[in-house]
Amino acid sequence: MRRLRISAISYLNTAPLMWDFEHEPERTKLREQFDLTYTIPSACATSLRDGTADIGIIPAAAYASIPGLLILPGVAIAAQNAVRSILLVSHKPLAQVKSVAMDTSSMTSVALCKVLLERWLGGSREYTPMAPDLDKMLGACDAALLIGDPALLVDRSRYVTTLDLAEEWRRSTGKPFVFAFWAVREAAMEHVPPGLNLSKVFQRSRDHGLEALNIKEIVQEWAPRFSLSKQSVRSYLTENIHYSLDAGCLEGLRFFYESASETGALPKVPELRFLSAGIMETGTSVMKVGSLVRLNGIPDGLEDYPDLPTKSTFEKCVGRTFVIAAFSDAGMAELGMGSVTGNAGEKIWVRPEFLDLVSS
Repeated sequence: MRRLRISAISYLNTAPLMWDFEHEPERTKLREQFDLTYTIPSACATSLRDGTADIGIIPAAAYASIPGLLILPGVAIAAQNAVRSILLVSHKPLAQVKSVAMDTSSMTSVALCKVLLERWLGGSREYTPMAPDLDKMLGACDAALLIGDPALLVDRSRYVTTLDLAEEWRRSTGKPFVFAFWAVREAAMEHVPPGLNLSKVFQRSRDHGLEALNIKEIVQEWAPRFSLSKQSVRSYLTENIHYSLDAGCLEGLRFFYESASETGALPKVPELRFLSAGIMETGTSVMKVGSLVRLNGIPDGLEDYPDLPTKSTFEKCVGRTFVIAAFSDAGMAELGMGSVTGNAGEKIWVRPEFLDLVSS
């Protein structure tokens, strides 16, 4: 059985996601199971489409054009407000912008820009695909869309217009925005070794990467590369980027797909399909990994402990919706708590009688 081929993104915001693949004690074991290459977001999508990769962290827009993909639940590169690394830049006021140079590194950000301009920012413009060189882009067009690490380096005081597109999306829709998520080719599942839980592999790597000491190491490594302060890099990773594909992000993702299809920025997007590690049946409901559920109560006897605020955490969650990330052997559902606590790696385990199925 061959190793699974991963196509990952070489941006700062993916560093926490790749922690276990780059650091011991997990690195050696994972490198025996996976072949890892780094590229840009659009090339990740191409690798999955061509079958030269089995797993990739793909731009959300790519899901519309690559058949046979399964989403790995729970993990995303998203933003609940400003993201800082997706910018529309111009020396002119937005109302005077008639042409936009589009950084071709990510289909998602290009589609997002078109949706925002078409629906809420004055209408469609003339678009020109270009490499991410800001001076050349602004020499050819009125405005430039910059994506990823190059956008973090922009001195926004030099320009009349610097729109953070995730912030504009939140202002216009009230929803988070999902830029990318892990997906696996369904045809590649035959190469998954018995007992290997792919979803858990990538969730654990994300969780480890977001631990405080590991964020500190990432910051120390990446800040000198960009000549940015350590605080700027730390706040980007811990405040601007949201790493959980939770209920709010799924709602925002589905609305983006709908809006992009209606404006012609993307083709019609197929139903979201998740890699499922099992099914939970409760009464007449069938819950699976990726199902949207609502917490309807809390178990008796829960207490708060100094390092484990169990009862208070449950109380905050009652009535809220969550995405099932996994099931335990004991038949309990794992719910990510990032949307409640702000910690993408925090989770609770819930018995099925405390969950109402919202959508499967």
